[in-house]
Amino acid sequence: MRHFLNTQDWSADELSGLLDLATELKANPINDRLHGKSVALLFLNPSMRTRTSFQLGMQQMGGIAIVLEPGKDAWGVEFNPGVVMDGDAEEHIAEVAGVLSRYVDLVGIRAFPKFQDWSQDRTDFVIRALAKHSSVPVINMETIVHPCQEMALMQTLRERLGEVKKRKMVLTWTWHPKPLNTAVANSALLIGTKFGLDVTLLCPEEAYLLDEQFMDAAAANAEASGGSLQVSHDIESAYAGAEVVYAKSWGALPHYGRPAEEWELRKQYRHFMVDEAKMALTDNALFSHCLPLRRNIKASDAVMDADYCVAIDEAENRLHVQKAIMLELLGEGAS
Repeated sequence: MRHFLNTQDWSADELSGLLDLATELKANPINDRLHGKSVALLFLNPSMRTRTSFQLGMQQMGGIAIVLEPGKDAWGVEFNPGVVMDGDAEEHIAEVAGVLSRYVDLVGIRAFPKFQDWSQDRTDFVIRALAKHSSVPVINMETIVHPCQEMALMQTLRERLGEVKKRKMVLTWTWHPKPLNTAVANSALLIGTKFGLDVTLLCPEEAYLLDEQFMDAAAANAEASGGSLQVSHDIESAYAGAEVVYAKSWGALPHYGRPAEEWELRKQYRHFMVDEAKMALTDNALFSHCLPLRRNIKASDAVMDADYCVAIDEAENRLHVQKAIMLELLGEGAS
C-alpha cells in the first residue's frame, strides 16, 4: 500500500506519469473509474479549493467523498502517542484511522502546523500518525508540504511551457501582514528542482530560508535532474531573465511561534510584493500563486489581472491532478 504524503517519496518518472494521467482526465473528466469507492476528507483547517476539488473529483469518477471537520462536526482527535487524554481531544488517531479504514478506501487530511514548536512540527507528525494507523492510502491535503498544489503547479507549467527542464523559476517570498505556513514554498522548491528547472529562492534575508530538510532535498533533486538551485536576497538580479515567477509568503523559522518578534523583520519588506515593475525584469515570465491571495499585498491587481498570470489555471489543475492521484493509489491509474 502506498500513500501520497510528499512528492519526495515518488520518482520524477512516477510523478510525470501522474501528470500525464491528469492531462487525460482533464480532456475527459467524467467517468466511472471509482464507482463504489469512497474517500474521507479530514479538514483541521479552512479550505475552498482543496475541499471543492476533492469532493468534485471523486464525484466525477463515480465515487463518494465524505467531509469531516474534527473538533467541529466530528470529535476532536489526539495525534501524539502515549498521551494521557485529559484535554479537548475525545479520541485518538489510532481509533480514528482504524474506523475510517473500515469505512472508506482513501483518507485525506489537511492539518497545518500549530506554530508553537518547529522542532516538532517539522516532523509532520500528524499525517504520519494517520498513515501509521491507516490500512488504506492517505493523501496529504496540506501539512508542512502541499504535494497536490505542487503537482497542479507542474501541470500548469507543462501546459504553458512544454519542456520545463532548465527553465528559470523564481520562488519569491512576498509580503503578508503575518507569518504563514512554509508548506507551499517547501513544495514549490521540491517540485521545481525535481523536474530540472533552474530554481532561485528569493527571500529578504537568511532568516527566511526554508528548513534545511527541504533545502537539502531540493539541492539533491537539482543534482539528480540536471537543474540548479540558488538563493538570492536581491530582487532585481533574481527576477532578471526569469520564465516563471512563483510567489508565496511564509514565516521566518528562527522566530517560529513568536509573531510579534517576527514582525520586526517582516515590517521592513513590503517592497517584496510582486508588481509590474518586477515582472518587467523577467523574460516574459508566467506568474502564479497557490491562492488565496491578498491583492495589493502579495501581488498587485495589475499582475493578477495580466495575461501571464496562471493562478486560476493552477487552481483548476488541482482537480485533475488529485483525480489522478486517487486513481493511482487505488490501482485504477492505467487506462
